[in-house]
Amino acid sequence: MQVRQAVADDVQAIRECDVYAHSNRDRVRFIVASVAQERCLIATDEGRVLGYVVLTHDFFGHGFISVVVVSPAHRRTGVGLKLLSAAEAVCRSPKLFTSANLSNLPSQKLILKAGFQRSGVIENLDEDDPELIYVKFIR
Repeated sequence: MQVRQAVADDVQAIRECDVYAHSNRDRVRFIVASVAQERCLIATDEGRVLGYVVLTHDFFGHGFISVVVVSPAHRRTGVGLKLLSAAEAVCRSPKLFTSANLSNLPSQKLILKAGFQRSGVIENLDEDDPELIYVKFIR
């Protein structure tokens, strides 16, 4: 498995690995913009996109992983950890943040396994499902 910067030719494969993007136009626009802005890294194996991560640096001046997605067929195989590690490696700030809904236990477990720690909560983004904020001190 390799992780690399996504390019425009990868957009369709990224969409295919993201089940949510199959029915959500906003997610597709997000993917296209993230690739164009060079914020998207993809995990590939033999030319297939297994997952992707989007890293920005506009969260109060710190790195923020806004999404990490692994195709259903490749979950719990190390792809998510590899993507989080790759995002950490290219993060330009000493703190890297990410988040997960309170209801999303698999994401919470992945984030904690990658060495992040709880840092706070944001209410009212999703009705009755708070967003848990995590941080990893990397420098």
